[in-house]
Amino acid sequence: MRESERGRFLVTTVLERPVTADHFAPGEFEDLLQIALDLDTPDGFKAEIIEGAIVVSPFQSPYYRRPMKRLREDLEAHCPAGHEADTSPFLFAFPKATRAYAPDLYVADVESFEQLRGPVNGAALSLVAEFTSPSTRAADVKDKLAVYGRHVPVYLLLDMQDEEATVFWEVSPNGYRAYRSVSFGQSLRIPEPFGFDLDTSGFGRPEEAPSR
Repeated sequence: MRESERGRFLVTTVLERPVTADHFAPGEFEDLLQIALDLDTPDGFKAEIIEGAIVVSPFQSPYYRRPMKRLREDLEAHCPAGHEADTSPFLFAFPKATRAYAPDLYVADVESFEQLRGPVNGAALSLVAEFTSPSTRAADVKDKLAVYGRHVPVYLLLDMQDEEATVFWEVSPNGYRAYRSVSFGQSLRIPEPFGFDLDTSGFGRPEEAPSR
């Protein structure tokens, strides 16, 4: 963990306990956001703002590429007009929640990226998907679920440890009102504005080669 040059905000990796803040004074979130954007993270890592701290976490395991690619292809065929699915590590800001996330996969309004700098407005998102890992799972199922549930129409949580897919929808001030879960290998209905059945077969961990 290291302290920023401003002397106020702490940067922590997911391997450490995040430093939290109960609230931000006016302007503090914007300062923290700028630090996250300017942070020179190591290759293969991303920076997010979670519970009042900048959290640096690694990209996913190599085998995640297979389900990510499948999911992106399926979503691309059902995106709302003007929206595209991608896995690029852009930071999306939710100022009212004092959070900024870099989803593993997202669907967003392409016009929202027509800017030279800064984070992308979280309001541009129509869907986010997070693929859990042991180090990020707690944030995916707690902090991010709470924030997405007030702002993003559809949240798809791929629990790679329990091999289960859950879709949340119907945003409200108190979070999502509806959800549905299936085990990997089953079909999961993705609600409007997508409206298709996602085949989750092949999303699980590959079998380990026998030791010699």
